Amino acid sequence: MKLNSIFLLLLAIAMYAGPAVAGDYPITKFGATADTSKLSTLAIQQAIDACAAAGGGRVIIPTGKFKTGTIILKSNVEFYLENGATLYGSKNIRDYKRIKTEYISLRTQDSTVQLIFAENCHNLAITGFGEINGQGGKFEYHPNDEGITRPHLIRFINCQDINIEDLTLKNSGCWMQHYLACDRLKIRGVKVYNRVQENNDALDIDGCKDVTVSDFTSDTEDDGITLKSTSGRICENVVVTNCVCSSRWSAIKLGTESSGGFRNIAISNCIIKSPDRQVWNDGSTDVPLSAISLIMVDGGVLENIAISNIVVDNTKSPIYIRLGDRRRPYRRDMTVNNVGKVSDISIDNVRITRCNNYGCSITGLPGYPVERVRLTNIAMYLDGGGTAELITQDMPETPKAYPTANMNGPLPAYGFFVRHVNNITFSGIEYYTKTPDARPAFYLDDVNGAKLTNMQLPGSEKNPANILLKNSQDIDIQGNSIAKESACFVKVEGEKSSGILILNNILPKSCTVFSPETESKGKIQENGTVKY
Repeated sequence: MKLNSIFLLLLAIAMYAGPAVAGDYPITKFGATADTSKLSTLAIQQAIDACAAAGGGRVIIPTGKFKTGTIILKSNVEFYLENGATLYGSKNIRDYKRIKTEYISLRTQDSTVQLIFAENCHNLAITGFGEINGQGGKFEYHPNDEGITRPHLIRFINCQDINIEDLTLKNSGCWMQHYLACDRLKIRGVKVYNRVQENNDALDIDGCKDVTVSDFTSDTEDDGITLKSTSGRICENVVVTNCVCSSRWSAIKLGTESSGGFRNIAISNCIIKSPDRQVWNDGSTDVPLSAISLIMVDGGVLENIAISNIVVDNTKSPIYIRLGDRRRPYRRDMTVNNVGKVSDISIDNVRITRCNNYGCSITGLPGYPVERVRLTNIAMYLDGGGTAELITQDMPETPKAYPTANMNGPLPAYGFFVRHVNNITFSGIEYYTKTPDARPAFYLDDVNGAKLTNMQLPGSEKNPANILLKNSQDIDIQGNSIAKESACFVKVEGEKSSGILILNNILPKSCTVFSPETESKGKIQENGTVKY
């Protein structure tokens, strides 16, 4: 009995003197102070180093406010923030370590700074219900200097088996999170507010494989959930689901940095909404740019993309798909010799409200079409008000330009402007315009193989046509309806237009099937028979 009492006493003393739980390393045990006038960088790093040396465990940020410069995570370490814990990044750039990484990409050819960094590590985690606040608004802004003069909040490079969970992340100097060339990354339940600088992305997944992002909420000055490929490594096998995003630019974006490309991406059950505070850093109250942007401009591939069950509120150009030819190299000593590829995309069950009058676009390049795209079950409530002059405006190809959904201003169609595309399907599309729009709902230019079926179009007496086809072949238009009187249903232009089938559509009495100039050219099939 006496021996048992002594044993229990010794055990209690050991538990009090050492970590509260085996493998836990509270930073206060290493000298960290809950005082933001003092730096705790050294103490936090010592806790991480001790945890890693012991084979792994949890480094704990306890309840309180702590300040740090750059800290470097190591394999088998979980960085855990207790509820009520806030870790502030220092406002002094001299408190950050400038790091030259081993992995070469567009954004790592120079030394960079970041608050939390790891490279060539495995089994990493940042978890808990606390907050990390980068205080990034205090750093001087220089365009396109991600990580050079303003720190990232989190940057992991060439790491495996990563878990980021339940945190609140605020106010990074530039991109909030950058995961580059990582495998088996899980991000769940994270909340991001990042509106203190330009280039304030919420999440950048760059050349990573086997990634899940779920239950993620963000409000950002720049892009929201962004997939990139800033090296030759493709970004693939990525699932994004159950997220709420607001963004000034693109809420969900693949590109624009696209050297390796994107493959096998599934995005579902997301809400894209106006920011809670729609006043931007420059004082404007501009409408957010794009909800979904799929962009390839640097020679990689973008293929096997499935997007479904998306709700969008308040944006200029909700859907933007672009193949360009910028060919930006990701190393200074290389040349990109090929045009990229965009193919095999499906977008289904999307509801869009408060849509500006810019229109959506799907565009390839002459000789390099976007291929095999399906858009189904999309309801779009638009401002309307577009003028007839927009239909005949010059639409330059600009293959080298930085790709944005508003690069050409309001488009020649209030719905979709489609150019240089092979095999595209629109089915179950519904448009509702607040004010009449003189542009067509669809403008197809150099399209080979298209189906437009089961659509509800508002129509307008201002419309010269509801569907405009230019130099397009093998177009199947069936089972659609027009709500209001319009001049005509379909207008065909261009000597290369042929093989156009129009069948079983419901039109107002005064709406002719074809425009007069289309009638005179033939090459049209109506109800299965060749006219003329």
